[in-house]
Amino acid sequence: MFEGASVALITPFTKDDRVDVKGLKANISHVIEGGVSSIVPCGTTGESATLSFEEHKEVIQVAVEHSTVPVIAGTGSNNTKEAVELTSFAADVGAHAALVITPYYNKPNPKGIIEHYETIMDACDIPIVLYNIKSRTGLNIPPELMAELASYPAIIGVKEASGDLNQISRIIEMTQDEDFFVISGDDAMTLPIMALGGIGVISVVANIAPSMVSALTQSMLKGDYAEARRLHYTLAPLVRAMFLETNPIPVKKACELMGLAAGHLRLPLAELSPENEDILRRQMESLGLL
Repeated sequence: MFEGASVALITPFTKDDRVDVKGLKANISHVIEGGVSSIVPCGTTGESATLSFEEHKEVIQVAVEHSTVPVIAGTGSNNTKEAVELTSFAADVGAHAALVITPYYNKPNPKGIIEHYETIMDACDIPIVLYNIKSRTGLNIPPELMAELASYPAIIGVKEASGDLNQISRIIEMTQDEDFFVISGDDAMTLPIMALGGIGVISVVANIAPSMVSALTQSMLKGDYAEARRLHYTLAPLVRAMFLETNPIPVKKACELMGLAAGHLRLPLAELSPENEDILRRQMESLGLL
């Protein structure tokens, strides 16, 4: 269901700091027309950390109601009760899966990680995709613990953004006998992770270049590695520009430049620097996005 290019959606805001529902729907239509296989609202790229509970639920519901492709709803929290509430909501409104990040800041031990996910699974009838990103959470799920979590039927995969190809290879090796997938959580790592056996990417860049990201992943899935490499290197300068500053600062600017719904960033994130905006603009122009 989730093979290929999924998109980590931005959350557009109105001038009076509400969720731009009309703009969100337009953005969803844009990426679906570009060929993405699924959409991921309320992840890091969607500024989930500064969405209220009510806004978080609103974005998930709008995404589910408007999308014609599967929805993986971001529902994680470092508070297990909050993660249960958001994941239950996603299940109730019809999301196809929940993306549940490892608890950040708390830095739980392995027993705590397992019990966190067990509590969510016991309370919520929805497939769960783990999200492993130490750079954001301060906590890495090592391959041995990942393999243990993969043995739970409700846990169907992991968005891997550790940046460690040795770890990712080991996870794929250790979970080959499970009904469990690995999907890249880093645009720059899509090709190598898929070469190891990953099924695609949950992409930031697909907000503005969905057709190119989709073409790259489809080339890998079909075994057309020459075309995938060509697309990888074509996209590489844009990918670098999109992460010149903390995500989603550059991607929201990129969406604004393209005329997509974006709006402001919520503090503590602030606007992209003029120097980095110039770099981003040049890379977008080189690909015909502007």
